[in-house]
Amino acid sequence: MGYMTVQKNIRNFAIIAHIDHGKSTLADRLIQMTGGLSSREMQEQVLDNMELERERGITIKAQTVRLDYEAADGQTYQLNLIDTPGHVDFAYEVNRSLAACEGSLLVVDASQGVEAQTLANVYQAIEVDHEIVPVLNKVDLPAADCPRVCGQIEDVIGLDTSGAVNISAKTGLGVDDVLEAIVAQLPAPDGDAAAPLKAMLVDSWYDAYLGVVVLVRVIDGTLKKGQKIRMMSTDATHLVDQVGVFRPKRETVGALGPGEIGYFTAAIKQVADTRVGDTVTEDRAPCADILDGFKPSQPVVFCGLFPTDSSQFEDLREAMAKLRLNDASFDYEMETSAALGFGFRCGFLGLLHLEIIRERIEREFDIDLITTAPSVVYRLHMNDGSVMQLHNPADMPDVVKVDHIDEPWIDASILVPDEYLGAVLKLCEDRRGRQKNLSYAGSRAMLEYALPLNEVVFDFYDRLKSATRGYASFDYQLSDYKTGDLVKMAILVNAEPVDALSTIVHRERAEMRGRAMCERLKDLIPRHLFKIPIQAALGGKIIARETIAALRKDVTAKCYGGDVSRKRKLLDKQKEGKKKMRQFGKVDIPQDAFISALKMDD
Repeated sequence: MGYMTVQKNIRNFAIIAHIDHGKSTLADRLIQMTGGLSSREMQEQVLDNMELERERGITIKAQTVRLDYEAADGQTYQLNLIDTPGHVDFAYEVNRSLAACEGSLLVVDASQGVEAQTLANVYQAIEVDHEIVPVLNKVDLPAADCPRVCGQIEDVIGLDTSGAVNISAKTGLGVDDVLEAIVAQLPAPDGDAAAPLKAMLVDSWYDAYLGVVVLVRVIDGTLKKGQKIRMMSTDATHLVDQVGVFRPKRETVGALGPGEIGYFTAAIKQVADTRVGDTVTEDRAPCADILDGFKPSQPVVFCGLFPTDSSQFEDLREAMAKLRLNDASFDYEMETSAALGFGFRCGFLGLLHLEIIRERIEREFDIDLITTAPSVVYRLHMNDGSVMQLHNPADMPDVVKVDHIDEPWIDASILVPDEYLGAVLKLCEDRRGRQKNLSYAGSRAMLEYALPLNEVVFDFYDRLKSATRGYASFDYQLSDYKTGDLVKMAILVNAEPVDALSTIVHRERAEMRGRAMCERLKDLIPRHLFKIPIQAALGGKIIARETIAALRKDVTAKCYGGDVSRKRKLLDKQKEGKKKMRQFGKVDIPQDAFISALKMDD
């Protein structure tokens, strides 16, 4: 089959859209209409094969499938479809998927219109020179308003919508028009079959039987079984075992030619050896230049993951290694904490990524986890001119040595219906945001804000959703580091600092955060036989304090009547004992107190 499709009849395309506008459902219909799967094998969201993806109804990993389509002109076309995630945390997945295609279908919900993520993904597609076909989905809904949404696409994105296709992916209405539009409007791939092999590594994952399966897009030359290939960024060489394509099911082919997307296996042991965006070439006749690859993904949010039962540490280590096999964007290193024992400090692309990884560990490996408060990477400029990266607030060096601290800022774009604009502006101002722009797309306001990332990591997204009843859409990218007036807030329990609870906060908000933390701990730490002060401190200065009263025995029970000095004597004696106890007393902070204290929703 590999040699039968002429190059001019190949179309590579991605489907891009905001979350829930129907990407995966459209992919299902396309697979069904081209006979990729029989009706018996068909299930909803064919390409979302992770249990979590099905449950949450979101796409996490990009997936590919090859479809054969007989067009109205009687020719057979080979369509390579890449289904991409819509969430901002998985933007790097979108980025690499788009680079492997020549065109994209922009799916917009005909009732919701253009959303923040729609914009983000379209701009990425325009950056890689894609031909874009607008598709209006969900036209069977009573609220659908195609002319209005077409107007929005033209105003906000500036795409010509005269060739837009109206469909309903759920019912299958208009899906054949989409196939015709792909053939007619999207370009065929360029590439020279006679040139040396040059292929781009799009994705890779681990398979227990085949080793690492590598998804590639061939640009020049041919990739075939038995070839000795070289990865250009790591200079590793491998022997190709098997070459194939997905028509959702794996199917081996003789070779992949220019413009084709498929997979190969070569007994590679670790996914870490296959860098996404790398150039694959033949060992004996390498291509001259490396493809300008993707930016490697930079983790932006860090948090500690600890097993609740410390005997499960080894299992957790194994689980981490296995996840790392399939998700190259996830970083971790070991750390220990006095309160929580052994665990790992992990880096994520965003909060959703953190949540997904945590759920996968708890689910697939059955380990209960404690997650410490998420923090971002700060840059400390020291007095001696050196710069150090701070991932964990507990590692903060002495304040005297630090000249100033830089924190990461993001550029956020928020689309919000008019009536909630005030609430959103207030939220952004409370989070130290700086407004850059405010424009309108129809009845919705489009806000552009610069925000410090550490204010966003906590619960900005949930707050935004509740302030707007779920109507706002939010998208961000990192802009740069700016100097901030940041301080480390330590929590002292009975005059001992508790490392797992220290955080880095902005000086203006320190007192509020500190007070909230102390009040919360007061309810969480059980009473002891002596009174326990809980304090929040910035350096040597205490900014908030709560005291947990002591448990005490009624020592005056046996005195009835008589002189008051008898009672006084017993009470004073008790007081002395409590004082002594407090000096040597150890406060046990229960595990669940940590967990609740770290869920800061002040």
